[in-house]
Amino acid sequence: MFEAAELGHRIDKDSYKAQLPALREALLDAQYELKEKPAFSVVILINGVDGAGKGETVNLLNEWMDPRLIDTHAFGDSGHEEYAQPTMWRFWRALPAKGRIGILFGSWYTAPILHRATGQSGAGELQAAIDDIVRFETMLANEGVLLLKFWFHLGKKQQKARLQALEKDPRTRWRVGEADWEHFKQYDEFRAVSEEVLLRTSTGQAPWVVVDGEDERYRSLTVGQVLLQALRKRLVHPDGDGTPAMAAPLLAPLDGMRVLDRLVLDQTMSKREYSEELEKWQGRINALSRDPRLSQRAVVAVFEGNDAAGKGGTIRRITGALDARHYHVIPIAAPTEEERNQPYLWRFWRKLPKRGKFAIFDRSWYGRVLVERVEGFAPEPDWMRAYGEINDFERQLSDAGVIVIKFWLAIDADEQLKRFQAREQTGFKRFKITEEDWRNRDRWDAYREAVHDMVERTSTRDAPWVLVEANNKYHARIKVLKALCEVIEARLVG
Repeated sequence: MFEAAELGHRIDKDSYKAQLPALREALLDAQYELKEKPAFSVVILINGVDGAGKGETVNLLNEWMDPRLIDTHAFGDSGHEEYAQPTMWRFWRALPAKGRIGILFGSWYTAPILHRATGQSGAGELQAAIDDIVRFETMLANEGVLLLKFWFHLGKKQQKARLQALEKDPRTRWRVGEADWEHFKQYDEFRAVSEEVLLRTSTGQAPWVVVDGEDERYRSLTVGQVLLQALRKRLVHPDGDGTPAMAAPLLAPLDGMRVLDRLVLDQTMSKREYSEELEKWQGRINALSRDPRLSQRAVVAVFEGNDAAGKGGTIRRITGALDARHYHVIPIAAPTEEERNQPYLWRFWRKLPKRGKFAIFDRSWYGRVLVERVEGFAPEPDWMRAYGEINDFERQLSDAGVIVIKFWLAIDADEQLKRFQAREQTGFKRFKITEEDWRNRDRWDAYREAVHDMVERTSTRDAPWVLVEANNKYHARIKVLKALCEVIEARLVG
């Protein structure tokens, strides 16, 4: 979930100065409109790793807007009075009135994450806390509160460098204490617990916005733009109706950098090398399929990708190494009338494999946040909440012993055009190209945006996305086979 926030996003100084005046003016206008028409309140949660710019952002929001209309609260350890009250008591007291903005520096997320990461609580206690949080936030949304949740993230190396820089500067040395370095020693534990909590609490009504905290200008503009868009959207529909449609909008990275941009799509692999590698990895997946430990597990492999990216050919290289009795390839098309009358994930639950078997999905439940989102088949409330529903679905599979691995096969627009044209000119491949494929190509940018959001919001340790550079089909097939083997082996050992 944090991959997109570790890309090294940057905004140069001139661009920042150029954008800032208009942003500040627009935020003030929206804030005063909220005051004049106090139909709802705004709650902004500021959470994340130490040193990622949380405090600076809180100060900046108060500087950019009218602080007289902002209620800012910083939450540390509970005091004596708070210990004597229910857990949520102090947060209830901090909620802003309609027409006002409340900034909560630290929130109801801090203690559950801290206690679980440091071993003070168990998995059951964390789950109970998550359930309470989701119910609480649902209630806030139903009451019309606009809830914005920001998680400021730094990679491990970046956090260490940031803490060292703060400690070295006499002006900021006081901000780094022993607790910060103790937390840093447990970075991996905090990251794992934080990811779990964010995935389970990022809902259609209150999605998390993960912010790359390394570059001050980037994180500042990102928070400002998200806040502005959310305010403008709600001011148009102030009642909110208590529906997910009033959630904060997803915002593309301000510097345009996406996870997919890091892929070097033109990988090289000769036919000879491919043949050697194919034999090696097909043999390995075949052996894994007969491993006695797999009899207590199952494998779900999901294939998504650009049209003509080679999903079918890659799947055939997997099935060619397996006993036909051990796998089932499941092509996913538009839902039937029966399926449309059921909850969205119903048809996928029905196709899960038994223990010891492989289920290979050619397209999948991600259609909701890709095709249905881009083409308008699903309204925004439905595809916004789908991220959380999908993460929960995959977590349940993983908890039940299912090994889930997801592949996105990526090609560039030029390569796709070549393949489309080749399909039209080859008799036995003409069935692969349709008018819909050409129409989807016209929406290339919209699909790219949807893929970015999908990967960022649904790639987890238990169900990772493997991004496959697929301009070279040989390279793509080997990368998929290798990743599939390595993930299965790791899960069998774990």
